[in-house]
Amino acid sequence: MSHPNSRAERRALARKLDGRINHREQSFRRYGIEKDWKKIYWRKNKLHRARQIGKIWPHNEWEKIMADAEPVKILFICSQNRLRSPTGEKVFSGVAGVEARSAGTARDAVHAVQMEDIRWADMIICMEDKHARRLRADFRQAVAFKRMHVLGIPDDFKFMQPELVELLMQAVTPLLENIE
Repeated sequence: MSHPNSRAERRALARKLDGRINHREQSFRRYGIEKDWKKIYWRKNKLHRARQIGKIWPHNEWEKIMADAEPVKILFICSQNRLRSPTGEKVFSGVAGVEARSAGTARDAVHAVQMEDIRWADMIICMEDKHARRLRADFRQAVAFKRMHVLGIPDDFKFMQPELVELLMQAVTPLLENIE
């Protein structure tokens, strides 16, 4: 059974299930759907617990903690999807607990950003403010509730240039620590 999309559907489902609900189990059910227990172990909770017990470092402990966590899906956005966002995708694809994609806002980009990319992402990282404005203009409703961050990295770098990699690591790593 899928989750009801509208208020009317939720009310209809509640009326339909009203006589069949065991009120002792009601705290475990919402709109007739079983609670998804894996969400108890989200990334935010794992990070918090790891900090409490002091197991964030060394890196192998981090990988054990994050092995069964839901990966964070990051979408890197630049203009042409040739230099900056593919670098971000390549750098963060190798990080445990992270899935990365890249796209461009220009119509002639290598991979132009599409609605599927926006829906897929947990966090959208734009290289410049103009990219965020373009996404808000083109995909207003889709990005309304997405985490979007602007890094302010100009188009002065080559693909996988060490300075660009260092800038991306410094800017994106703190954002990953604060995500749910």
